[in-house]
Amino acid sequence: MNFRIGFGYDVHRFSKDRKLILGGIEIPHTHGLKGHSDADVLLHAITDALLGAAALGDIGTHFPDTDPAYKNADSSKLLEMAYLKVQEDNLSLINLDATVITEKPVLKPYIISIRERIAEILITEVSNISVKATTNEAMGFVGRSEGIAVHAVALLGGKNK
Repeated sequence: MNFRIGFGYDVHRFSKDRKLILGGIEIPHTHGLKGHSDADVLLHAITDALLGAAALGDIGTHFPDTDPAYKNADSSKLLEMAYLKVQEDNLSLINLDATVITEKPVLKPYIISIRERIAEILITEVSNISVKATTNEAMGFVGRSEGIAVHAVALLGGKNK
């Protein structure tokens, strides 16, 4: 068995004129996130972690923000397409761990739903998906509630080529 680890990071600033989409679900909040797609910062970091583990580049390589085809794109679909590329390399998800960093909104009531949605997208058990939320203790751009940052780590396994 071949094991591969990938790390993903993404950040988006808040925007008043958008819905907040995190982990493929809508979260009630006064602001959404600004971006070319639906700006799902969590799914973007996960996509980068998966692509990185498979040495397939990053989300911008596969779904560039200069391509009008991805304007307001559903990041769930982008993650599905990225994971298909990973599977084409004979790799599959073993587990995923992500941390969302935001002062507000409080994500605890939504964590189970987010984990379930990510597991559905990646065709795996919820027990293979970990999502945590923390604050930045009122420091930096996240602490000033200017945006949300996410770190994600994915472990893939597969047959050696």
